Amino acid sequence: AAMAVQSVVVAFEGAGLLVHRLPAFADNYLWLLQSGARAVAVDPGDAGIVARALAMHDLALAAILVTHHHPDHVGGVAALAADQGCPVYGARDPRLPMVTEIVGDGDRIQVADFPEIVVWHVPGHTRTHLAFLLPGAIFVGDTLFGAGCGRVFEGDPTALHGSLERIAALPDTTQVFCAHEYTRANLAFAAAVEPDNPAIAARHATLAIDPASVPFALGTERQSNVFLRCALDSVRAAVSRHAQQAL
Repeated sequence: AAMAVQSVVVAFEGAGLLVHRLPAFADNYLWLLQSGARAVAVDPGDAGIVARALAMHDLALAAILVTHHHPDHVGGVAALAADQGCPVYGARDPRLPMVTEIVGDGDRIQVADFPEIVVWHVPGHTRTHLAFLLPGAIFVGDTLFGAGCGRVFEGDPTALHGSLERIAALPDTTQVFCAHEYTRANLAFAAAVEPDNPAIAARHATLAIDPASVPFALGTERQSNVFLRCALDSVRAAVSRHAQQAL
């Protein structure tokens, strides 16, 4: 069953913005950034959910940001853009015909009333995957998840590892906004890899209080996400043991 449609306001100190977390489908989050009476949507997979949030808060949609081409991220883009008359920022990709403003690594998006938005190319989950940085926050689509990372659909694990390393180099206080609520299942995997890691157990305990885990601080992520801890001997040893068992 799909999560109930609700708007959870996430205080976003870095840019003085409000971010509305909009649950969609079975486990997606659609994001709506608010500055005054204007909004920016990130990966609006369902136009109706975003349109209801815009109406609820009396907001005009100023721009749409697209991280990658999968339907649960772009399904509502065309309808919203047509209804609101706003630009759509995304990668150059034939699977993204709804994009009106093509952006790539290092580009800077200017939206009135919003801080500058910096574009990163973070391939791995898909070949043309983008992330969007604002002061104190990053919207990563399906590249990084709570205690996990996106599946490699295109490209190779090396590309995804490079993207994860780049994100992990941001400050500890960076708030990470990903597009799925996978943290509980991912922590079970993390605990199997690092059973003695207290950060993993502590993070699991917080989910009992609030099952919604996104956004999360990058510092917490580095302590409990094994995909950001590949250089540690303990993680490498656990992977080696698993590989031998799988043979």
